[in-house]
Amino acid sequence: MDVTRDPSPGTTPNPYDPREIPPGATQLGRAVARAAAKPLIKAALFAPDELDDGPPTRRFRPVGQHPAAPVPAPAPVPLPDTPAVRRPPRVDQALRERSARTAPGWIAVLAVLAGAAALALALGRAGILPHLAALPDLRSAAVRAARVPVVTEREIGIAAGASALILIALAGLMTNAGGETRVLSRWGRYRGTVRRTGLLWVNPLLRRHLVDVRLRHWRGDPIQVTDRTGTPIVVRLLVVWRVKDTARAVLGVDEHETYLREQVQAVLTRTATALPCDANAGPGPALRDGQWFSDELTRALAAEAAPAGLEVYSVQPLALDYAPEVTESMRRRRLAELDAGLRTVLVDDAVEAAALAVRRLERATSHQLDQAARSALMEHLLVAFVTPAGVTAAVPAPAVRPTRREGKPA
Repeated sequence: MDVTRDPSPGTTPNPYDPREIPPGATQLGRAVARAAAKPLIKAALFAPDELDDGPPTRRFRPVGQHPAAPVPAPAPVPLPDTPAVRRPPRVDQALRERSARTAPGWIAVLAVLAGAAALALALGRAGILPHLAALPDLRSAAVRAARVPVVTEREIGIAAGASALILIALAGLMTNAGGETRVLSRWGRYRGTVRRTGLLWVNPLLRRHLVDVRLRHWRGDPIQVTDRTGTPIVVRLLVVWRVKDTARAVLGVDEHETYLREQVQAVLTRTATALPCDANAGPGPALRDGQWFSDELTRALAAEAAPAGLEVYSVQPLALDYAPEVTESMRRRRLAELDAGLRTVLVDDAVEAAALAVRRLERATSHQLDQAARSALMEHLLVAFVTPAGVTAAVPAPAVRPTRREGKPA
């Protein structure tokens, strides 16, 4: 036994340490020892000077890397301070209704008459129109001498100018009835709105869009939505509205009536989920209670329709019923709740009537009944009050309490 060798585990030779390779080892053994002593992957550890409680952007570096080249951590994603809230859509603020330039219609009518007179004069001087003996002779001297129509450049110019004047005057004439407006545009650009009524003249190069601005009502089809409890309900609405800003109603949306119809369904779906349809003997309001449902629908729809130039006056539910697939079950539930409530009211009334009868009996007889007698009399009176007519019910006698014997505790 070699007493010079330390038998402790810490001094056990490592067979993979190149310094511990015996001299007689083979070449393969030497290569395995070198590969085991020199690993290919090094673990990444935090540097001792960077483990302090610093900001979230803590830097770390693998062992063996120079401290001057830290690896920054990815930047944290900023979170919003307040949750996102859905807002009504916005339109171009420059797109607002303004008055268009118009002229009275009688000016255009006078222009048409003047143009017609000038055209008739030019054609008469050229001899194109037949001469009538009852009318003055408008033919020129050359036409009279030649007795054939003679068209000169002067007559051609007068006829062309008169024809253009007539065409322009007639093309710009329009009639605007009460409750109707005309939105004018040219090449897609808004040029104004005509709200004046009667015979008017506008630029014939402008495109005209007829818009009805009268007070209108829309009775929607039954819409199926769900309430707060998830029960399907069917709602029918009456919407009273009108077009307030014609520029936004025509150019701000594709079709303002279709837009309003879709917004009605969206607002109804969002509002109906706030409350249950019926309280069902539970605490809290319901959709059938008061004017809250109508007021909330009006407020929400007015906010959604304002960017499109529409003004909503009222939204009233005409019908509020359960869907056909749950109508029968909800009716049975409602009847059961009414029956339970009615029975509770009847029992409470019977108890009060029995107690009042007992008190009156004690007052009339000037005799105070004990607890057992009072309870027995109350039971008989309750049975008499609650039992239907023609039905005889047996009332069990009150239980007799055991009396205490003398000398023994009860």
